[in-house]
Amino acid sequence: MGYNAVGKRVPTGGRNVKPRTIVRIESGLIAVLAITGVLVIAPGMWWFPFAAFLVFDLSMLGYLRSPAVGAASYNAIHTYAWPAVLVAVALVTGSFAPAVSLWFALIALAWAFHVGIDRMLGYGLKLPDAFTHTHLGWIGKHRP
Repeated sequence: MGYNAVGKRVPTGGRNVKPRTIVRIESGLIAVLAITGVLVIAPGMWWFPFAAFLVFDLSMLGYLRSPAVGAASYNAIHTYAWPAVLVAVALVTGSFAPAVSLWFALIALAWAFHVGIDRMLGYGLKLPDAFTHTHLGWIGKHRP
């Protein structure tokens, strides 16, 4: 059973797709689009998103302080907002500094690739109580 727009329970015919599944599918598509973007703007740099992949996970170092600080630092980096800002900067700098613009675009695409892969695998934004508690649910072997 599901709910319609006014909150009334309605049968779904057993085809109820969970929002978590939708987020994971669309995140995988974003990762594919990011790699495609790299191949379009700089085919010889296909390896860059893979080489830079773990750099974005340095944001987890906040967990050395506490789960709340770790969640804040992780969430600050694992969002699509910053890659979008870098793409805007790349577009603005493209006419007078094409080499700089290219690097801004490559970093943005690598960043979006990382976030997309993380979300596709179920690693969502962290909640402040535990590393394994995300906006997509609990992760890991020992789920409550």
